[in-house]
Amino acid sequence: MHTRRTIVAAGLLAALAVGAQALPAAAQPDDLPAAARPAHAAQAALLAEVRAATARFHDVDVAIAEGYQSTHECASSPDGAMGIHFVNPALIAPGAPVDPTKPPMLTYGPSASGELELWAVEYFEPEIGQPRPMLGDQPFDGPMPGHDADMPVHYDLHVWTGKHNPQGTYAPFNPSVSC
Repeated sequence: MHTRRTIVAAGLLAALAVGAQALPAAAQPDDLPAAARPAHAAQAALLAEVRAATARFHDVDVAIAEGYQSTHECASSPDGAMGIHFVNPALIAPGAPVDPTKPPMLTYGPSASGELELWAVEYFEPEIGQPRPMLGDQPFDGPMPGHDADMPVHYDLHVWTGKHNPQGTYAPFNPSVSC
C-alpha cells in the first residue's frame, strides 16, 4: 500500500510538471515546484539583465552619445503607442546571435513634464532566411514588411522595460501611453 501511494504521488507530480510546462511562462504561478518553473525563471532573469544593461538609456543623451539616432516620429496606432524610435545602425546584425544587452532600438515618449523618457527597448533583425530570432524563449514577431519604403522585411521584438504595458511585456503597442 505504501508503494502504491508513492507511485500515485509520483504520477501526480509528473502530471503537474507536464501541465505546468504547457502553460505560457507568464501564466505559471509562483507556488509550483521549482522544476516546473525553469523557463519562467530564466526569462525573468533575462529581463532583469536587459533592464540592468539598458538602465543608462533612461537618459536620452546617453543613448545619443552611444550612437542611437532619433527617427523623430512617434509611432502610434489605435492599439496605443510605441514611441519615438532611436536606432543604432551598428547594432543591427542580420543572422547574428541576439545580444540581450545591446538592443538595436530604444523607444522614448513624453513624460508628465514633457521630457523624453525611456519606454521600451526593441530588438530588430532584417529577414535574410534565418530561423526566427529569439530573446531567451520569446520569439520575435515577423517576418513582416518594412513600415516604410526604406525598411526591409524584418523580425522585431519590443520589450517594455521603462513603462508597464498592460498588454504584456512583449506587445508591440502600449495602450497606456500616447504620443
